[in-house]
This record gives sequence, C-alpha cells and structure tokens, in this order.
Amino acid sequence: MDYVKAFIVGGIICAIVQIFIDKTKLLPGRIMVGLVVIGSILGAFGLYQPIIDWAGAGASVPLLGFGNTLMKGIKEAVDNHGLLGLFMGGFTASAVGISAALIFSYIASWIFNPKTS
Repeated sequence: MDYVKAFIVGGIICAIVQIFIDKTKLLPGRIMVGLVVIGSILGAFGLYQPIIDWAGAGASVPLLGFGNTLMKGIKEAVDNHGLLGLFMGGFTASAVGISAALIFSYIASWIFNPKTS
C-alpha cells in the first residue's frame, strides 16, 4: 500500500507541474524554483511533513520535498546556532542528496559518453 500512496501523491505533484508547463508561459526552471519555494513555505508552517509521513517517497523525492528538507535544516540550525544557522542549515540538511546527485551524474557521464552541442 505504501507504493500506491507514493505513486498517487507523486503522480498528482507531477500532473500539476505538467499542467503549469503546458498552460503557462513560465519556463521550466522557474517552475522548479517555485516548487522548492512552495516546499520551503509548507515546511516552515509544518504542513508538508504530514504529507511525507503519509506518502513517503512520493512526497519527499519531488522538489517540494527538497524545499521542505532545506527548511527543516534551517530550523534546526537556527535553534542550535542562532542567526548563523540561517546560512548553514540548508546546506547541512541537503548535503547528502546533492552529493549523491553529483557523484551519480559523474559516473553516468563515464558510462554514456555525453556530447556537448
């Protein structure tokens, strides 16, 4: 059942984003930044964590989940380090995901021999 919940929530998020891409003149990069900002705002008010608890990876993997992770890291760092935590909390919370993305994309570039245009 966990897979079904993740599929449904992830699918709804992707469908909404696809509608924004198709029906607005917003560039995909701006839509992605908007998703991170929305995830951060929902995380700041504690509204996104219940969705993650219910849907698991269906809610934590999309960019909304990344924004939520950034906000959780900032909240924790501000509680521990004061104002300085505002600048370091997001990096600390998201470092593993960003590092994994960089490492796996580098390995993929060895395997698939990318071409520059």
